[in-house]
Amino acid sequence: MPALVLLGAQWGDEGKGKATDLLGGSVDYVVRYQGGNNAGHTVVVGDQKYALHLLPSGILSPGCTPVIGNGVVVDPSVLFSELSGLNERGVDTSKLLISGNAHIITPYNVTVDKVTERFLGKRKIGTTGRGIGPTYADKINRVGIRVQDLYDESILTQKVEAALDVKNQMLTKLYNRRAIAADQVVEELLGYADKLAPYVADTVLVLNQALDDDKVVLFEGGQGTLLDIDHGTYPFVTSSNPTAGGACTGAGVGPTKISRVIGILKAYTTRVGAGPFPTELFDEDGEALRRIGGERGVTTGRDRRCGWFDAVIARYATRVNGLTDFFLTKLDVLTGWEQIPVCVAYEIDGKRVEELPYSQSDFHHAKPVYEMLPGWSEDISKAKSFSELPKNAQAYVKALEEMSGAPISAIGVGPGRDETIEINSFL
Repeated sequence: MPALVLLGAQWGDEGKGKATDLLGGSVDYVVRYQGGNNAGHTVVVGDQKYALHLLPSGILSPGCTPVIGNGVVVDPSVLFSELSGLNERGVDTSKLLISGNAHIITPYNVTVDKVTERFLGKRKIGTTGRGIGPTYADKINRVGIRVQDLYDESILTQKVEAALDVKNQMLTKLYNRRAIAADQVVEELLGYADKLAPYVADTVLVLNQALDDDKVVLFEGGQGTLLDIDHGTYPFVTSSNPTAGGACTGAGVGPTKISRVIGILKAYTTRVGAGPFPTELFDEDGEALRRIGGERGVTTGRDRRCGWFDAVIARYATRVNGLTDFFLTKLDVLTGWEQIPVCVAYEIDGKRVEELPYSQSDFHHAKPVYEMLPGWSEDISKAKSFSELPKNAQAYVKALEEMSGAPISAIGVGPGRDETIEINSFL
């Protein structure tokens, strides 16, 4: 019953797609359990680069069944655009399964997301404007549209009309926007029903039966730990639970079936969108990390904010997720620095703090306390084992492992599928 959770241990964009792809050949199912097309994975296979936003990364691994779980919110237009793009490149997408309980991102969810964010002005959250937050809000308010609703026109119509009764009042009277016609939304959504039908399944039953049959199931989180709605840097977070517990609710699998939880860490830190970021750099080092690391959001297209590695955040991720392993990515990006700062603690109001403060105000005022580690200049992209890394690179990895509280079991030394050092097997 080997069930693994793989998630981001920082603010997302850590390289989860590369880690999932590494395991894909040995995994029977790869499951997205939360988020929507506000997440993004870049996977490099040979000389081919694939940018995935909604689909599980396992869709690129032959023999693996990709699953979109009930905790995901699905924009059908984005889904079919991604599927079409992969099909054109010769990728078989026919094994995809989508939970009938997953919620649909409707056109009015996207509209509400965009107008609300613009209205906030300086206080904006940094949302991607793709309707993810409003869709989760509808879900919690019990006015959401689920995939299964597309197969009962009467129920679908009632739900859309009920949702728009309130939203049109807000759009017209508060935001001075045109009302949205319910019949047009219903018509658009019904247009996806036949195309979705081959993929829709009771994924909770499928996944639990797979685990009972000793299949290997990998649960893939979008975004990262510090963007979790409960455990992240609220309110600058996503609208779902990327942390390990989200895999249970977002896929319908009990916690006793999870055997390993793998956190993905960059060898430095990045963030997209607004919110606190203690180690953020505004100098030439930050620009160098952005340039060398290719730090531009896969989904947003926005430049990522860059900073040095933050061990306080890593320890926090270990704690809230119950991490058993780390996958350290982009170690190669740090090649060339004589010394590399690592944040080992914060200074808040003159006091040294070694754990993530629970207070939002304290975290906003946290200043990094750095420890300097020696760098290296040798090219590490061809290294196939830990011993082949330069001594200073080995020391850097060991220091991060000790500070973070879980073993580093794999290291990314380049963007390619084969540019990974595996220290301990995840399976």
